[in-house]
Amino acid sequence: MDIVTEREGGVLTLRLNRPAKKNALTRAMYTDLAQALSDAGDDDAIRAAVIVAEGDDFCAGNDIVDFAQGLAELQSENLEAAPVFRFLKALTYFPKPLVAGVQGQAVGVGVTLLLHCDLVVADEGARLRLPFLQLGLVPEAGSTLLLPQRIGHARAFEWLSQGAPVMAGQAQAWGLVNRVVAKDAVAATASELARSLLKLSPAAVRHTKGFMRDPDQVWQVVQAEGQVFRQLLTSPEAMAAFSAFLNRS
Repeated sequence: MDIVTEREGGVLTLRLNRPAKKNALTRAMYTDLAQALSDAGDDDAIRAAVIVAEGDDFCAGNDIVDFAQGLAELQSENLEAAPVFRFLKALTYFPKPLVAGVQGQAVGVGVTLLLHCDLVVADEGARLRLPFLQLGLVPEAGSTLLLPQRIGHARAFEWLSQGAPVMAGQAQAWGLVNRVVAKDAVAATASELARSLLKLSPAAVRHTKGFMRDPDQVWQVVQAEGQVFRQLLTSPEAMAAFSAFLNRS
């Protein structure tokens, strides 16, 4: 299975399990992640969730071949029916603490999903990339709102426009990452942080998270980004970038 779910105590762990493809996300994986987060949000026995990954890399973004096969679905009138947007909505409205453990490469949605997490652990060699503008696209997952809020407009725009990776130490200094640890300690540290939250009042934690972010505002931005993203998919720049990638595959 490309998404492995594990429940231990009050913690749900979602493990990306496609290491041979650097855990690039497919439509099926988005569907599974969306369902797992939705179910966990409604399950009183689950008090926190963790997203981690097998292999050397956390997530290389979208699986481009699968993404290309799903373009017609993404171009359909009902954008929210697309698996990626069902995942983004579940992520945006997830009411409980969400922890991520990142190793190696995190690209595209592998980075923007971290902006929805409450605690992030990264390994010392983690490299975070946001190549949307280089692909002729706009960022997604509400990141045009969340990223400047987190690190400031100047840093956010430079990162997006210049395309250079941000290393773990820099990400921590900017407030994107809570802990930087050895690679073999990432998953354990993320799980430990999630378990530490079980000592707290679940109602107090849920309300505190609710006061700290406005999911309705974030979701409006996600939808607006999605509409422009969809329009730009047929731009010459985006078509050339996808064609170049597919020809290399």
